[in-house]
Amino acid sequence: MAVRPATGGKVLTLDTLVRLRRGLHTPTAAPRRLPVPDGMTTPLGCDAVAMPARFGPLLMPRLPRVGCVYADETHWWWLVPSDSDYALEWPAPAQYATGAIVPDAPVAPDLIHRPEGKLPYTPPIPLYLALCRVTGTTPTWSRPISA
Repeated sequence: MAVRPATGGKVLTLDTLVRLRRGLHTPTAAPRRLPVPDGMTTPLGCDAVAMPARFGPLLMPRLPRVGCVYADETHWWWLVPSDSDYALEWPAPAQYATGAIVPDAPVAPDLIHRPEGKLPYTPPIPLYLALCRVTGTTPTWSRPISA
């Protein structure tokens, strides 16, 4: 597909328009992926759930298993299997990060917890329920349905 100006001039293709649009939104820093520690495997893929750091210490004792957890001054990131956001609305202020990519981080957060074994995951349903509990959010499946 091409766009031709009415008064003559350069023809703009869809590829050119897309490239120009992407150029307008160039991120200031390259996004960083949370590294999976050596010796661990991710057979289910890897995403992350980020939350403000103040919730981290409240969540740790509520979980039956804690996977890899990363932290900086403002956020904690919990590794979960890919697609752990499927049919699940993570409560605010949590943010779901597909591919375990940490946007706008000048440096990668530090690994503050590593589980024993080869899997880096925190089970997503217990993490979701614990986060709902500490934020006072009703889980999506418990909310009333309106007609």
